[in-house]
Amino acid sequence: MQQKRVVVITGGASGIGKETALKFAQKGDAVVIADYDKGKGKETLQKIEEAGGSALFVQTDVTKFEEVEALIEETVNRFGRIDVMFNNAGIGRPTSILDQDLEEYHRIIDVNQHGVTYGIMAAGRKMRELGIKGVIINTASIFSFLASPGTYAYHATKGAVVMMTKSAALDLAKYGIRVVAIAPGFVDTPIIQGYKDNGMIEGMKAKTMSRELTTPKQIADMVYLLSLEEAGAVNGSVIMADDGYAAFK
Repeated sequence: MQQKRVVVITGGASGIGKETALKFAQKGDAVVIADYDKGKGKETLQKIEEAGGSALFVQTDVTKFEEVEALIEETVNRFGRIDVMFNNAGIGRPTSILDQDLEEYHRIIDVNQHGVTYGIMAAGRKMRELGIKGVIINTASIFSFLASPGTYAYHATKGAVVMMTKSAALDLAKYGIRVVAIAPGFVDTPIIQGYKDNGMIEGMKAKTMSRELTTPKQIADMVYLLSLEEAGAVNGSVIMADDGYAAFK
């Protein structure tokens, strides 16, 4: 019988993170939900525990390395190991570069870029220390590759995640640690629903093969697949999960 794995998910209280937490828990893995939102985090924890799963919630601000490091320490203290780190926490808001508020800009950089770096560093160091050949998965985006108007800061961070993934994969390969990323397209999350009022969602649907938004569960399924030993040949890669949006761009 395969040993239960221990999985840490940042931004695990809602959207893609929540569905991924539920997915791993359903498969029998222990899940650590890390999120800034204590209320939603505990709701996700309760849902997993009510279904008989093993989980822990740790309130975490991914923009602070000491909190991410403490998250990993608490994970190991509770479960004895860490096998999968999913650096998923992210934020975004449609704003043109000329109208960008600097405080908001730095916040997006801190969460989406520095938060991923801190997750790679803290989890990678602990996996090396424990001799675990783990997997680190980062959330990139189709907007890591394709420009769209009015989302300068988000593009900057998601483009960075691509090269951070590749570079970290090179550095960590000698320890048997894989680093990969997933690039979702238009996923039905709170960020996307923020575009509902200006009628952009129907336009998003029209650009996909299915003519529908991708569900968070579909992305969770892809993250789970990438975490498996059977995906061992995938390293330093960014996997598109965009329902064909970028295929012919």
